[in-house]
Amino acid sequence: MAQDTPAGWDHDGFLRQAFAVAMRAREAGNHPFGAILVGPDGVVLMEQQNAYHPNHDMTGHAERVLMTRASQAYRPDFLAQCTMYTSAEPCAMCAGAAYWAGIGTVVFGLAESDLKRITGDHPENPTLDLPCRTVFDAGQRRVNVIGPLLAEEAARLHEGVW
Repeated sequence: MAQDTPAGWDHDGFLRQAFAVAMRAREAGNHPFGAILVGPDGVVLMEQQNAYHPNHDMTGHAERVLMTRASQAYRPDFLAQCTMYTSAEPCAMCAGAAYWAGIGTVVFGLAESDLKRITGDHPENPTLDLPCRTVFDAGQRRVNVIGPLLAEEAARLHEGVW
């Protein structure tokens, strides 16, 4: 069962760490998305950049890859106590991966609907404008969702990319 993040957590600070991961992805020639996994004690357990390049993996979204790695490293009962911070709202695929991994909380910057406006019909990001809350609400267990937060900052990561 999902647990709320502890009171007093610095969501903005953790989110900015995810933004830094996204910026590193951009600087490396990848799509500007990043995600981090934070344990129940507030320690960053892992981070993940977008993984579209070098093989043009359309499923290489930062959140999906992070959740694959997290589900291989940790049990769902532990992940239920963890929080994924991500530069943009998880798409339907990434929300599904987070649900199946067992994540407890998702905190995101840029809303999927705003990302769609930014990317337009770019062939490398045919955005699914489906809120992650809708995906999680279809499940049998609760996933806490916080966001959008720092949306203007998150949007700046995409300037000049699409």
